[in-house]
Amino acid sequence: MSDMPSAPRRGRPLGQLSHPCEMIRQFTPNWFAATMGTGILSLVLPQIPGFGATLRPLGSGLWVFNICLFALFSALYAARWMMFGHEARRIFGHNTASMFFGTIPMGLATIVNGFIVFGSAHFGASAIDIAAALWWIDVAMSVVCGVLIPYLMFTRHEHSLDGMTAVWLLPVVAAEVAAASGGLLAPHLADPRHAFLVCALSWTLWAYSVPVAVCVLAILILRLALHKLPHASMAASSWLALGPIGTGSLGLLLLGAATPAAFGAQGLGEVAAIAQGLGTIGGLAMWGFGLWWLLLAGLITLRYWRAGIPFNLGWWGYTFPLGVYTAATLKLGRVLHLMVFDEIGCVLALTLAIMWVVVGAKTLVGSWRGELFVAPCIMSRA
Repeated sequence: MSDMPSAPRRGRPLGQLSHPCEMIRQFTPNWFAATMGTGILSLVLPQIPGFGATLRPLGSGLWVFNICLFALFSALYAARWMMFGHEARRIFGHNTASMFFGTIPMGLATIVNGFIVFGSAHFGASAIDIAAALWWIDVAMSVVCGVLIPYLMFTRHEHSLDGMTAVWLLPVVAAEVAAASGGLLAPHLADPRHAFLVCALSWTLWAYSVPVAVCVLAILILRLALHKLPHASMAASSWLALGPIGTGSLGLLLLGAATPAAFGAQGLGEVAAIAQGLGTIGGLAMWGFGLWWLLLAGLITLRYWRAGIPFNLGWWGYTFPLGVYTAATLKLGRVLHLMVFDEIGCVLALTLAIMWVVVGAKTLVGSWRGELFVAPCIMSRA
């Protein structure tokens, strides 16, 4: 998920950096992938059958931690634009680094969902109002990101088929993540007109993103068949394809559940019934598509790991895609009342938790050593 150098390279502990401001100067949006992975784990934990109530406090704690993490990263990145704006602007011309703008709204979406799931314990009834306000911000960022970055790809960037990776998905997938959040938010809104608007817009956001993501996936399959696997530094990118599929499935399931009440209140009962069936069948079909990618990504990862892969921030790409697919699996278990989805979901959730611990620990070590603070758009001009 990142093309940043991962081998030791002038890395020094944070206290021994050439200047404290160097951490700000080298800060890039791909750090927000950590908020995506942390956020999705916090949301999955309370959904695990048989253990949800026990794990809910842990999930709530992770969500609060994720808010702090997102605030810290936002402050660091804002400081970079204020202090090193001439260098920060270079990201728009970088083929890979610019794709990570999509991680910002996706990280925010996990916080929005957390306000719905955990917020009442911390903020009372106002939690839904906060979630709604943040959701509209998330939607705006997702829509802009989903069209601006592809526009830069078509007009400024230099791309080739052999150099393509699944990071192309990041800017366009943000809208469907916002769509899934809208499906979760709509049933909690007191105003029926507001709920209807959120639900209708979420269906639009789903269509704004998923077809484009499927087109990118088709190109990715062609690239892998013709040019084989990318460099080991991009090993985690094999999991990114699971992200739009898992989110697409989860979005359909959530929107299918939210649409009957939201549309029915506006006299659109017939449409609501169709949407509910479409959400269930469509979510199940996309889950099957995701199963193929899950198994394929597992085989690819085993091949990489046998050869040895260096750590970089791209390893967070293992977490969020797996997390949304896990959430979709657990949701299918509740909708279809099939224990097999509960069992698969539990295995996936355990895998997600282990991966989060491993990647989180390596991130802490790499941050202290100074190895992860690298802005490729600066290095490419050095």
